[in-house]
Amino acid sequence: MSLIVHKYGGTSMGSIERIQNVAKRVAKWHAAGHQVVVVPSAMSGETNRLLGLAKEINELADRRELDMLASTGEQASSALLAIALQTLGVSARSYTGWQVPVRTDKAYTKARITSIDGDRIKRDLDLGKVVVVTGFQGVDDEGNITTLGRGGSDTSAVAIAAAIQADECLIYTDVDGVYTTDPRVEPDARRLSMISFEEMLEMASLGSKVLQIRSVEFAGKYKVPLRVLSSLTDPNIDLDVEKNSGTLITLEENTKMEAAVVSGIAFSRDEAKITVLGVPDRPGVAFNILDPIAQANIDVDMIIQNQSVDGTTDFSFTVGRGDFKRAIEVINTAVVPSVGAREVIADEKIAKVSIVGIGMHSHAGVASKMFRTLAEEGVNIQMISTSEIKTSVAIEDKYMELAVRALHKAFGLDQEPSKA
Repeated sequence: MSLIVHKYGGTSMGSIERIQNVAKRVAKWHAAGHQVVVVPSAMSGETNRLLGLAKEINELADRRELDMLASTGEQASSALLAIALQTLGVSARSYTGWQVPVRTDKAYTKARITSIDGDRIKRDLDLGKVVVVTGFQGVDDEGNITTLGRGGSDTSAVAIAAAIQADECLIYTDVDGVYTTDPRVEPDARRLSMISFEEMLEMASLGSKVLQIRSVEFAGKYKVPLRVLSSLTDPNIDLDVEKNSGTLITLEENTKMEAAVVSGIAFSRDEAKITVLGVPDRPGVAFNILDPIAQANIDVDMIIQNQSVDGTTDFSFTVGRGDFKRAIEVINTAVVPSVGAREVIADEKIAKVSIVGIGMHSHAGVASKMFRTLAEEGVNIQMISTSEIKTSVAIEDKYMELAVRALHKAFGLDQEPSKA
């Protein structure tokens, strides 16, 4: 008997029929003798609906209240799933994040998990129950409900799996695994049977929507076996087939792993670039620009500081498009007056495209091949960021899909890997 955590995304929970199918799938695992904890997302579109209501009242609504509001979506889907399981004759009980409890810091809408008490879950599992725990949310030290940011249910599931020492965490979604890139952009994208945590971490951080980056961080840190698979198959599919489907995300070196130099192409449309012009070129200027941004809980991605000319320089960085307006406000009020910058310019129409692969660090010429491919397609590179296993570029968003398709073909990702 294994202890398994199932996570189901919003599409998987998107209707009563789909919730009932999730219940059938969970019941199958339970009937086979497994202990099962389920972490569901809100029904598809529900979080956007709730936050849209808040925005109608106040575009800059208090973040604590936004968390109170958004957390109700998962509470509803968890209760509905528990009811569906009970209807099938399965003993089930649902809990909110604060009831477990899932402890977090105080960063509303972007909270981080600090600890999880798994005792309540384990007691119910020992009594033969299926335990349903709301994803996406927790509670801070003062008893305030917090949420973990978009995709936070993935993080909830992996963190709970780590806390209760689960044998495996299965992330059920509307795709059947991790692909070389998004098949909606490149129809020839291939599903990977296996990918390393390191590669998956880069893919998630660079815009792949399959898993939230923090869920991959948790899985790697606590060595939680992780598998991405489809919830849209027949819920009565043979259990042995289901156990080995999708994409396994692994820490282990495996000679059977698809040994491509580049494993995938990640991209993000949700980027904006801010450039602070005429900054005095002196020690500490980067800190003076970015610290107020960090204090506002805004994540910065790509950074470029130009060479000094006549004692001044230009400083560019990218932020998520959702943080763009707040970042501009912070720059204009807290940065420009203090550093004496000449001007601030910005561009919301930026996309990021990245190539990722553990083989990159041992193969020369990968970045140059990327740059040559983009040049041949007439795509201008505005910013570049690299690590041992990825190279990212910022480009105009209108060229994003063209860049993805060209790079996917250039690196042979549309071809099955050699078995040699």
